Amino acid sequence: MGELIPGLPEEVARECLVRVGFDQLPVVRRISRQWKSEVESPDYHRQRRAEGLARPVLALVQAQPTAPPADDAGPVADKHSTAAAAGSGGGPANSYRMVLLDPVEGRWAPLPPLPGPSESLPLFCQVAAVDGGQGRRKRLVVVGGWHPETWAPTDAVFVYDFLTGAWRRGAPMPGPRRSFFACAAVGGAVYVAGGHDDEKNALRSALAYDPEADAWAQLPDMAEERDEPRGLCVAGRFFLVVGGYPTQAQGRFVGSAECFDPATSAWAPVDDLVEDGVCPRTCCAAPPGSGSERMYMLSRDGHLVARDGGAAWRPVAQVPEDARTAATVSVIPDDRVVVIGSGCHGGDQTVYVLREEAGKGASWTRAAAPPEFSGHVQASCFLEI
Repeated sequence: MGELIPGLPEEVARECLVRVGFDQLPVVRRISRQWKSEVESPDYHRQRRAEGLARPVLALVQAQPTAPPADDAGPVADKHSTAAAAGSGGGPANSYRMVLLDPVEGRWAPLPPLPGPSESLPLFCQVAAVDGGQGRRKRLVVVGGWHPETWAPTDAVFVYDFLTGAWRRGAPMPGPRRSFFACAAVGGAVYVAGGHDDEKNALRSALAYDPEADAWAQLPDMAEERDEPRGLCVAGRFFLVVGGYPTQAQGRFVGSAECFDPATSAWAPVDDLVEDGVCPRTCCAAPPGSGSERMYMLSRDGHLVARDGGAAWRPVAQVPEDARTAATVSVIPDDRVVVIGSGCHGGDQTVYVLREEAGKGASWTRAAAPPEFSGHVQASCFLEI
């Protein structure tokens, strides 16, 4: 085999390759067989982490920046449809794409469009990042949502491979076509629970998807029906389903939660995690590998609040006014919290990063958001590349 980079010693060539940006890995992989082998090797990714080059990234389901035709308002199905149109930040209400954001460096990068004629992500789809450890590749998995043109619930699954830079269709989600379900990745699998079926019946059922095997598995049912719950990965080991409401309650959220342990394949109740009546949409947890069980969410009065283990929620900081509406809240390493929102429905999205420091309190830093990345963010997940 020839040299990795002609004229450079092997160790210097590897130092060059290891500094490639996360959005350029698919290009590098296609340069040569040697480069493909290099960036696919576990040693390459271990070296990136060891040298502090792995980047905290948020994968965002974001409205396309192009404006819709003036005479095309699109179908309006219910309150969720209206919210999509109001929160699109000037883009078409039924056209979303996947965007990667490095909130520390303020770096944005769109991913390729989905395969298919519409090229749009499904409305209200869920997204989860599957860990690339133990020989598995790091992947993004998009699950469910509504068809972007008909607004009918879909069982579609799409998987993005960061090394190939391409999407593929995954095995469809089995069972009833559910909407507004909990979803999160735990280890190498994506977990789904609750939501409602085509008849607006709240669900107790749960599933797990393995993108490596492209296969779904049925899980035990939850104890309660939970429509519009929030799914979280806690401590890197548990799937936590927060809040939601039963069929008869219709929007009256409960404060309880249920926790699934993949090791025992069993659910356990978690009482009074949030207040009754509180929508858990902004609830988030510290990323896997952080060793923390801290959770954050946006309170009704516009504060970011935090909870450590079984302790009570405590206020951390007031969220800036231009990011409180339709906010998405995520945690990245070093206990930094990213809030993406706007000052009003339909407004451009702003990005703030908060950091708590002992003895210094908490402070916000506004991250750059170019106009082409100012659309409404419908869903997000954290990953490290």
